[in-house]
Amino acid sequence: MEKIALAGKSLCPFLKQTPAQTLRTLAAKPSSTPIARTFTSSVGSSPRPSVLLVHATKCPIMGPALESKGVSSTHGQKREFSSSGKCPFPHETMSAMAQALPHHMSVPNHRPEAVSNSHSHHGHSHGHAKHVESHHHTGDHGKSVRHGHFDYEAFYTQELDKKHKDKSYRYFNNINRLAQKFPVAHTGKGDFVNVWCSNDYLGMGRNLGVLDTMKKTIDTYGAGAGGTRNIAGNAQLHLSLESEIAALHQKEAGLVFSSCFVANDATLATLCGKLPGCVILSDAKNHASMIQGIRHSGAKKMVFRHNDLEHLEELLQSIPKDTPKLIAFESVYSMCGSIGPIKEICDLAEKYGAITFLDEVHAVGMYGKHGAGVAEYIDQMHRVDIITGTLAKAYGVVGGYIAASAKLVDMVRSYAPGFIFTTSLPPAIVAGCLHSIRHLKHSPVERAGQQLNVRELKRRFEERDIPVIPNPSHIVPVLVGNAEIAKQVSDELLTRFGIYAQSINYPTVARGEERLRITPTPGHTPEMMDHLVEAICTIWEERGLKYTSDYAREGPVADVGTGNTVEQLVTIDDVMAGIKPLADAHAKDSATPFLFHGNGDVQNWGSVAVAAA
Repeated sequence: MEKIALAGKSLCPFLKQTPAQTLRTLAAKPSSTPIARTFTSSVGSSPRPSVLLVHATKCPIMGPALESKGVSSTHGQKREFSSSGKCPFPHETMSAMAQALPHHMSVPNHRPEAVSNSHSHHGHSHGHAKHVESHHHTGDHGKSVRHGHFDYEAFYTQELDKKHKDKSYRYFNNINRLAQKFPVAHTGKGDFVNVWCSNDYLGMGRNLGVLDTMKKTIDTYGAGAGGTRNIAGNAQLHLSLESEIAALHQKEAGLVFSSCFVANDATLATLCGKLPGCVILSDAKNHASMIQGIRHSGAKKMVFRHNDLEHLEELLQSIPKDTPKLIAFESVYSMCGSIGPIKEICDLAEKYGAITFLDEVHAVGMYGKHGAGVAEYIDQMHRVDIITGTLAKAYGVVGGYIAASAKLVDMVRSYAPGFIFTTSLPPAIVAGCLHSIRHLKHSPVERAGQQLNVRELKRRFEERDIPVIPNPSHIVPVLVGNAEIAKQVSDELLTRFGIYAQSINYPTVARGEERLRITPTPGHTPEMMDHLVEAICTIWEERGLKYTSDYAREGPVADVGTGNTVEQLVTIDDVMAGIKPLADAHAKDSATPFLFHGNGDVQNWGSVAVAAA
């Protein structure tokens, strides 16, 4: 057998890369599997064949050689050998051999592609990237892969293939928003489209005051911050922004980060990693940034069902009173539009000695008298221990922050790598954020305009039986229920109707709950809304997609079809109070642009994105 093995080394990749000592061990190890006839002159006088021999009979290279010597495959059945040169039994053969070896020895991670003439990486169905067996191989991407080395490019391709197969691969549309034509953008081809899914919820990204402030600041202080906050990157603008944030949320201190993903991750990881034996109670629909921070903290995690207060209390009761506890949740959950029960969670936190961590990312700027979020709107802000928010959505710029007690903020500032070891935000960005916060603290018009458009769009979709996931916030999620179709609908809206509404698929939402996520702004005109509604209705009819009534008849999905009516959090009285400044201005000067008319009746509505900068 050893002679045959030596002769086959030039042909067989397995023999070529397996150490001689390993081959000898496999040749000496008796197998429990019989073969039709043992070729004793080659294998010796052992009453049972070796592990190596049994598996060699299955090999397209060694099998014919052994058969010509009188040894046939397992149980006397002749094997049909592949003309392609691919080993038909790579996994079962290698795993059986590996089990027969002592612990300090191993067989190579052999793959069928290793002996194939094809270098294609597509269509792999196995869990590991192949090891290239040629001495010097040039892969699909022109990178040289040496003998026996891991093929990184093949691994990347495998992982991407998984995304394509389950329809969770993310496509990035080339959308270029136009400051002077908000919410209009142009595509990479130059076509104009109406954007209906932007997180620039109030159009502050094109606010004249924000833009002028940023231009002046960049002329004065330059493009970049010059360093981390600890080294040359701590300017008065940063300190002023943090003071403004603290005042907005009625907290002792604020701390600015490069994004709220970083703010959530760094704060949860640092705080809960430091608190001795901390237990984190996390809402099942929390954002990935919070999940990441919880994971990085190393603290024990308990997940409660979304907005389920009974389940949360049950978990709290299971934790010793003297154990540090943190409840992490959101105000507005951005993919379904639901709103967290802030008051009730604060009640439970006080009852069981926990602190609260509230993510107001999709609420700051849009809710409350000063735009501080849902907690301000329902008068519960003073009860929340830690509030996090973003400067990149309703405020229209970029960045994230936390607001809390001075000592908590100082601890995060002193220990969080995500804050310490990164360059601070550029001065122009910080100045733009400052202006945006100050503007929205005193101007209710943008918030009111958004709420009017949200109410009207939800009303019109309901009228046409379009399946909107019911919720009390500004998010309008239209249920499609299939990943591939959701992507197709989004593409059709863009290419056929000039409407950009992004499809949302797994893992952002559960499988079977894929949707379009629509976010009306105060800048969307009646004509734009007419066009959107007619486009959606046309696609639903042509494709035979499910309506709300279908879900009611066949079974609800994502709360669509339950028949439950959900009132908007922001009352119509508050909306009308927000409109009043423009109404007064219009009454004094009819030249002032103003499209809303009526006494609380939103059937005759309009855009109010004309607030003074």
